[in-house]
Amino acid sequence: MKFEFALNETFSYVQYMELIESLVSQNKTSGPNQSQILIDFTSLNLKRLQRLNKRLTLRPDVIAAIGEVKQSQRWILISEAWCGDCAQNLPIINKMASISDKIDLQIIERDANLEVMDAFLTNGGRSVPKLISVDADNNVLFTWGPRPKVAQDMFLAHKKNPGTETPEEFKTTLHKWYTKDKSNEVQSEFIALL
Repeated sequence: MKFEFALNETFSYVQYMELIESLVSQNKTSGPNQSQILIDFTSLNLKRLQRLNKRLTLRPDVIAAIGEVKQSQRWILISEAWCGDCAQNLPIINKMASISDKIDLQIIERDANLEVMDAFLTNGGRSVPKLISVDADNNVLFTWGPRPKVAQDMFLAHKKNPGTETPEEFKTTLHKWYTKDKSNEVQSEFIALL
């Protein structure tokens, strides 16, 4: 498949962090829905991003796999500031991309790029984060997202049978899983993709 989409504004990781900081300082979020709950999630996600930027490290096997990348790749990552899964996964994806001169990470906002998002749906939904890797000729090499498979399986199981856990309680369970996992699942998945 060819990636033949015009992208509305793209951000480097540093620019994206600055955007989220600016949104938080203005008591806003990204996208058209400016509900208080999404604004509050954006503020929480900024704290998550800042914490993960300081704490996450790449495993030696991931560093080796990224070192083996020979062809240039553009990683287009679809995100939104209010999304907790984005906050949990962007820092490690950025760390992986940043150690290779063959990988160019570009972040785009989902709601400003719906044509792109709608070409890369997950189970029919506009789930983010979604990463699309393309080569120099815009051939899609692989996609990833919206979360590591273990977390996605947890999400789908909860959606199918929530049991006694409310959606808010499940979000807490999911984010505890992310904290315990320390990005190991994402790193393992990217070794397989690369």
